[in-house]
Amino acid sequence: MAQQIVNGIFAGSIYALFAVGYTLVFGILDILNLAHQAVFMMAAFAALQAVLKWKWNFGPALLFATAIAGVLGILIYYIAYRPLRRRPDTYFSTLISTIAFAAILEALALRWYGARTSRFPLNTFPDHTFHIGSAAFTLLQAVIVAGALVLTLGLQALVRYTRLGKAMRAVAENERAARVLGIDVERVVLVSFAISSALGGIAGVMYGLVYNSVAPGMGHAVELKGLSVIVLGGMGSIPGAVLGGFLLGLVEVASVAQLGSNTRDAVAFIVLFAILLLRPRGLFGRRLVREV
Repeated sequence: MAQQIVNGIFAGSIYALFAVGYTLVFGILDILNLAHQAVFMMAAFAALQAVLKWKWNFGPALLFATAIAGVLGILIYYIAYRPLRRRPDTYFSTLISTIAFAAILEALALRWYGARTSRFPLNTFPDHTFHIGSAAFTLLQAVIVAGALVLTLGLQALVRYTRLGKAMRAVAENERAARVLGIDVERVVLVSFAISSALGGIAGVMYGLVYNSVAPGMGHAVELKGLSVIVLGGMGSIPGAVLGGFLLGLVEVASVAQLGSNTRDAVAFIVLFAILLLRPRGLFGRRLVREV
């Protein structure tokens, strides 16, 4: 039982880190950036390139991949979102444009790396195992869980207490009023895309490292889970995305232990449906009246 809890917390931390990027952009713009999973994948390849080809240590490789992910977020904003922002069907059109951007990134990954699965060298990260009672976990798992918590708490603090965070909340509440108050809305949205993608990139590197599997389609395995997490936690809620990620991870691990791996996704989504029937806005969701 203790080992299942440890495994569930570990899986949930990756889901949470992936999902907070989704929820940051959605909370400000009411749109889903469906290129997020491709940024997740490209960051993993960037770190792999730095480790394999350039012989970098993992720390600098992670920073490099995070920067690449942030730059991709900026490109998504300028190419897939900004030109369509004033259209009357902006929500639908930006969904399509971000899907198209994701397809372009996947095509580039296939062109550069092929359809095969690539792997990190075995000595990329120290291989230490710790034991607490009957539960065992690796140093990498501990770093991922701690890193996910620190990053999400840091993001929540940024949104709640900093000048930039106040500007983000103002834009989320009423973009027109934010402009009148002198807030640079374009800058706020641009920074939000960059931070969102950087967090997704970190999640991609960690996912690729812990499973030692990096492939052009790796983001698809996490994309639907990330969407489920933000729905479960409450659309636009950072604490909800974190809690939803951990809950989904625990449910998945428990279903594998009790019913087998084939039922993992089915059980997880049955629980999701049940929670949404009881609380349609998610665990931390609330009814909002917004103006644009």
